[in-house]
Amino acid sequence: MVEASPYGICVHQRGKVVFVNSATMRFVGAKVSTEIIGMHITDLVDAGSQDALLARIGSLESPGAFSEPTEMTLRTLQGRGVAVESQAVLTTWEGKPAYQVIMRDLTTQKAAEAGLRFQAALVGHASDAIIATSPDGLVTSWNPAAEAVYGHDLDQVIGVPVAEVVGAPMSPRQVVAAGGVVQATHHSADGTALSVRVSAAEMFDGYVLLCADETAQRRAEAEFATVVETLDEGVLLVGPGGRIELANSAAHRIAGVPPGSLVGLESRTLRLHDEQGVPVPVDDLPSARVRRSGKVETGRVMQVRRRDGAHRWLSLTSGPLMAPGQSVPSVLTSFADITERRAISERLAYEATHDPLTRLANRTLALNHLRRTIADPARTTTVMFIDLDKFKIINDSLGHTVGDQVLRIIGDRLRAAAGPSDLVGRLGGDEFLVITTGYTEAAEVRALADHLQRRLAESLTVHGRELHINTSIGIVIAEPGDTRTADELLEDADLAMYQAKTFGPGRYAFYAPIMRKRVQDRFALEQDLRNAVAEGLVETVYQPVVDLRTGDMVAVKAKSCWDHPVRGPIDPAELAELADDGGDLLTVIGAEVLAKAACEISRWRADHGVHCNVNVSLSVRQLGDPSLLQVVQTTLEDAGLGPQDLSLDVDETALKDAADAVDALRKTGVRVTAERFGAGYSSLAQLCRLDLSVIEIDRSFVADLGRSSDAEPIVAGIMAMAHAVDLTVVAEGVETARQLEVLHELGCDWAKGPLVAPPGRVEDLKPAYEHVVR
Repeated sequence: MVEASPYGICVHQRGKVVFVNSATMRFVGAKVSTEIIGMHITDLVDAGSQDALLARIGSLESPGAFSEPTEMTLRTLQGRGVAVESQAVLTTWEGKPAYQVIMRDLTTQKAAEAGLRFQAALVGHASDAIIATSPDGLVTSWNPAAEAVYGHDLDQVIGVPVAEVVGAPMSPRQVVAAGGVVQATHHSADGTALSVRVSAAEMFDGYVLLCADETAQRRAEAEFATVVETLDEGVLLVGPGGRIELANSAAHRIAGVPPGSLVGLESRTLRLHDEQGVPVPVDDLPSARVRRSGKVETGRVMQVRRRDGAHRWLSLTSGPLMAPGQSVPSVLTSFADITERRAISERLAYEATHDPLTRLANRTLALNHLRRTIADPARTTTVMFIDLDKFKIINDSLGHTVGDQVLRIIGDRLRAAAGPSDLVGRLGGDEFLVITTGYTEAAEVRALADHLQRRLAESLTVHGRELHINTSIGIVIAEPGDTRTADELLEDADLAMYQAKTFGPGRYAFYAPIMRKRVQDRFALEQDLRNAVAEGLVETVYQPVVDLRTGDMVAVKAKSCWDHPVRGPIDPAELAELADDGGDLLTVIGAEVLAKAACEISRWRADHGVHCNVNVSLSVRQLGDPSLLQVVQTTLEDAGLGPQDLSLDVDETALKDAADAVDALRKTGVRVTAERFGAGYSSLAQLCRLDLSVIEIDRSFVADLGRSSDAEPIVAGIMAMAHAVDLTVVAEGVETARQLEVLHELGCDWAKGPLVAPPGRVEDLKPAYEHVVR
């Protein structure tokens, strides 16, 4: 019985082992008893258990006495520890006192206890509610997580039907029958709805329920789904097999397909094209590229061709999405419809390079185009700088609305007249540009310039007014190898255009290097004039206007006079042209001449007791000055003159387009004289409409009197028209006795010029010049 016992039995006498059974040998790892017999008993006991063992043995005093069962740790022959429960008995062995130790192996019990403790800790610390029930569904166990999820304490739920404590119908038997896992809505103690995943298993004495509170997860999923659904961006989830597994409403709207129709389709069924309009190959689709690289792609721009034929521009971002258990990632793609944004960007880019008024290329685009053309060593480039002659008259007299419409018409005509590959641009104001590479010979370029000028010179009607526009064109030809930059070519064409203007309206000129020197000189002269005005070096001189019948001085024409320190006296006409190029300089000089002439002539008249008018020229720029009327009235008041004593002389070519300004002056009582009459579009109707006082025949006709057979009938015709409407006629620039003789014969009223009386200071004026009387 001892040998077959599962308990280890060991006898030791005087500390030496004298007997062990098979169970003891198994406990300590011995194969035969002789490996143990003779060993000291403490050699088989762990050091931590030796003192307690010796104390127990020492407490036994008489045969038959035994100790209480106590845990201790044996030491195996291999050095391992074995937990046992031991009890010692005082006995005899071969007639002498000995101790018998009975040992029970606790290894399995300890393992079971550890397992139970682990399970208890797991249940106690689990985040999911764990509920045990009886076979009929009464709660028998309720872990802390269940208390937290449902809000019921343990003592409140033990023995209560589980359906009652979870706030919803609940049958553990039915959950197990349904497969062991169900989704359910439970309610906590305060009535809060809980989304719970319930797992159930059958135990020997009932059921165990694992209730995972997924409320936050379900809420997050719902919120995420809502966010994705309400996004303005499209969202697609393409599965590992290439099919669309998720698509929000925006994706359907952007793709132009009915809601829900994208899910389940192959992603390649969406017809995507690149920025050049080329279809995107299947291997280059976002899902394929991301799946291949495993990297996120952002900002890829593509077109989607919709079923309704519309094209939408998309900006796509794609990234891999690896779900648990997947070896091939899904691809999540979001895309924004940037069609409108791209259209705005293209429109902004267009507006940045095009003139907003004419829609022609602006300076930036023109220069960029010119840089490209001259960079081609095989092409000859021609630059034509086009300026509208006397456009200021239209703008200042008729207003910017008419001026803008004229510019639009000119732009349209230029575009139509130029070649299809030529660039036509507007540089600003009334300056246009044509860049062409279709000509290599100067004769061909001349033919093009003639063609453009003829086309632009055709009459045009704006707001009921018929207008005629002449143009001045500067031309530069850049042959292969020309080292000039685009900016330099443009500057040279501009210089050539100014040279063309010196030839008269409606002319063109080719650039020559000497032009730059002329422009530089003119610019320096303009700066000298500005300084002279500031320093008071521009003087006013007076030229008498004499009645050819009496010799009396009937008027005096005030002119600006400037003696340049290097060039000497500057002709008044050139001075006026310089001042006009200087922007507001002509207006400043004009106002000073008007004020000075009115005061000096007023005093001269009083000193000599004679009456004569004060004549002052008005430029187109002055006619457009809104303060002109106030300046005139103030000048007359300061000088003590009446409106009838002042005559403002306006170029005949400006009268037609400045009719409103002339009418306003006439209503003040001031007289208006038409200067250079005959040089423009003179007509009897115009004379009647403008209600003038005096006309002044252009000096070009007077100069030809006596030497050209055509001049006399022209002058006679002008005088006949003027006298027909009771206008006084003045001959300008009389230089010879023959001219004076012809004027007497034709019945001219007044005259002025070097022969009559040269311009001079106020003190040189005389009341009469009898030498002009016939």
